[in-house]
Amino acid sequence: MALITLTKSLGSGGIAIARRVVEQLNMELFDDDRLQAEAREMGIRTEDLKSLDESAPGLFDRILGKKPDMYLDLMEAVVYKVARHGQGVIIGHGSQMLLCDFGCALHVRIHSSEKQRINNLMEENNLSRKAVRKLIRKSDSERNGFFKFAFHMDLNDPSLYDLVINTEKISRETATRFIVDLASAEEISTCSLTALEAMEKLSLLKKVEAELLKHNVNIAMLQFEVPENGKLDIHGMTTAQNEKDHILNVIRGIPEIKDIRSEIVIAQDGY
Repeated sequence: MALITLTKSLGSGGIAIARRVVEQLNMELFDDDRLQAEAREMGIRTEDLKSLDESAPGLFDRILGKKPDMYLDLMEAVVYKVARHGQGVIIGHGSQMLLCDFGCALHVRIHSSEKQRINNLMEENNLSRKAVRKLIRKSDSERNGFFKFAFHMDLNDPSLYDLVINTEKISRETATRFIVDLASAEEISTCSLTALEAMEKLSLLKKVEAELLKHNVNIAMLQFEVPENGKLDIHGMTTAQNEKDHILNVIRGIPEIKDIRSEIVIAQDGY
């Protein structure tokens, strides 16, 4: 059974379609609530879960030192962790880009015209046309900004998706059938054990990077590898022994890391 990423526009009916798909395929839905629950299981603190907001960090966030790179690493760690299930529907959060190299992932884009999306939201939420238009444009701007910030790509690039559905012309029932049929096709393979192990290693790697950034460690001169689950290799340099000790202490505090092989050298005259 396929691992599906579903990218939606606000008001396009994407969530309703995703729910129909998981029901028919007897799969799990990884929406915002489920992703945050998975993050908490990984030991990520509630105050750090703002990383799951799909918006580019603004100027004030950067000035205040909220570490946008840390937020991105946390988000990637969570997406790779849930992808390790090997099947299910992941809603947004750059999952179509993060899993683009895994052939077992089916990438779906659900969209519609602004006019249709406005009508949908007005009908579903009893809001004025003006309020809904502002809400949709704000959502589009934030999602597009997030994607450009995180991946330096256009969210609407059709090459990112295997299936693009316009719900202004295609009903939710038909859209669901398209996705279910394609997810069950021979062309969409089940994730291999090798792919699942790679996802698990990537999740741990991103969690390590996020934890170091949270503790004010400059990781620019460090490289990390996960040769096997629970083991971490570190290569690179730092400026002082106490900084090296700080790096190792932070990593030892990550429960999933059972063994560390460090090849960090002290640069006597700085970088």
